[in-house]
Amino acid sequence: MTARLRIAIMISGTGSNMLAIHDACRSGRLAADIVGVLTDKPQAPGLAKARDRGLHVEAIPVQAGEDRRAHGDRLLAALKILQPQVVVLAGYIRILSDEFVNALADRLLNIHPSLLPKYKGLHTHRRVLEAGDTLHGATVHYVTPDLDCGPCVLQARLKVQPGETEDTLVARIHRAEHVIYPTVLAWLAAGRLQCIGSVPMLDGQQLKAPIVQDFE
Repeated sequence: MTARLRIAIMISGTGSNMLAIHDACRSGRLAADIVGVLTDKPQAPGLAKARDRGLHVEAIPVQAGEDRRAHGDRLLAALKILQPQVVVLAGYIRILSDEFVNALADRLLNIHPSLLPKYKGLHTHRRVLEAGDTLHGATVHYVTPDLDCGPCVLQARLKVQPGETEDTLVARIHRAEHVIYPTVLAWLAAGRLQCIGSVPMLDGQQLKAPIVQDFE
């Protein structure tokens, strides 16, 4: 029997991508198990949802006077106990220390709500609408110390509709995210996706550009 991929998920908010990943695990679409859910926000709504599903949860808030590196060290200590093969950032909004990222090199994934390299950082939906862009999306990428600059694997792309608001765009992007994140993790679980030295390989071929999946 093939071993299942061990995933740890880090959240700060509602955990909608966490739930989508867990749904994929339970349905058999993703041969993986979530070994733990970590958050920097003890009151994050996603934490209660994870508990309701019987997942191991742990809140690791920033302590008074604690710098980024020290907090990252505590996160790494928790992850060492969980022994995940991949760590998934799913709405984890705190910037992580370089030491944390480097310790998980080629094993740390994030999903960002834009078609990277466009619109790194926050408020991507608002910026897309203000710029009058006709296309928007989300990107699953490996994390490197430079914010939102790691190698990209898969992008969801959709057309911005006439009269679109930030709320409607957020909802549409979320639906697409809930498809592409489990897809990338399923590639990992099946051995199709590897990342070595920040170079992602899919089916033995280097991904020089992200794969793009179009959504309505």
